[in-house]
Amino acid sequence: MQTGFETISLFIEQKVATLVLNRPKVLNALNSKMAEELLDAFDQLIENENVHVIVLTGEGRAFCSGQDLKEFEEPDQIQVADILNRGYNPLIMRIHTCPKVVIGKINGLATGAGLSLALCCDMLISVKSAVFSMAFVRLGLVPDCGSSYLLPRLVGKSKAFELCALGQNFTANEAQKLGMVYGVAENLNDLDEQVGELAQKMASGPIAALGMMKLLLLQSPDNDLETMLGKEALCQEQAVKTAYFKHATKAFQQKR
Repeated sequence: MQTGFETISLFIEQKVATLVLNRPKVLNALNSKMAEELLDAFDQLIENENVHVIVLTGEGRAFCSGQDLKEFEEPDQIQVADILNRGYNPLIMRIHTCPKVVIGKINGLATGAGLSLALCCDMLISVKSAVFSMAFVRLGLVPDCGSSYLLPRLVGKSKAFELCALGQNFTANEAQKLGMVYGVAENLNDLDEQVGELAQKMASGPIAALGMMKLLLLQSPDNDLETMLGKEALCQEQAVKTAYFKHATKAFQQKR
């Protein structure tokens, strides 16, 4: 375990880094300190060549319950937009554009900004008992931390508005049917096993290709087909020069 953090824990093993939101007494509620430390951790892990996959999860019975409202006890005295733009939004962008595979391990409650944080991950695996909610409306707030961008792209505009406007709880199985969650585990032991298997599969895969694949898919909604064909060609030019491709091609030719 790497130390030096107050609100998160970081473990690295077999090319997989596990980032744990570690404020269980408040259900891992986000605050400015946690956002700062998560951003710092992601910066470190992106530069660490021994890390191929990042798993994001929570300590205790929640993944993340959203924003810690104690920071907003006097809303007239703070600049919320400034807090988001300086602290939270850079973190969201770092996770969203991270060149390494990011797996969200949803061990429990994921609501509000906590669900936004989860949606930034590339793939989510959730324990069956987890509860999800776009809870912003319950406080008279709008979705933030990127969920207004990410959610409609996952579930469609109408369903996204329904989830945001009603703020109702929904289950892991419902999240999977909506396309938000890749896998659902019966219990926490099964969750550990499923996430571990997926993380090791990704960590042993073509890391360079996976990173470029993420980049192409991120750029796709904002570009036309002709532009994306050009971007694909440039990425493929890099991919065929990697050791992974050369080894895989040789294995195919030798029928291995």
